[in-house]
Amino acid sequence: MAILRMPAVKAETGHRSHASIYNAIREGLFTTGVAIGQRSKGWPSDEVQAINAARIAGKSDAEIRELVQHLHAKRRALILS
Repeated sequence: MAILRMPAVKAETGHRSHASIYNAIREGLFTTGVAIGQRSKGWPSDEVQAINAARIAGKSDAEIRELVQHLHAKRRALILS
């Protein structure tokens, strides 16, 4: 698994701007970034790929929100194990 920085996330998802990704996060349609430095965030590549696959499969926003919640829960489980 790789950690993708914002330019790579935009390229992978087709988002045009940082703001569109942060809007998707606010709407629960994209995972939050993970801290990779004091002032930088990145996104696990497997999470970006899972969200892209859901979009390609035609999943609804509600289904993608559920996926995002599952991905966040999976992160927490990694921390606790």
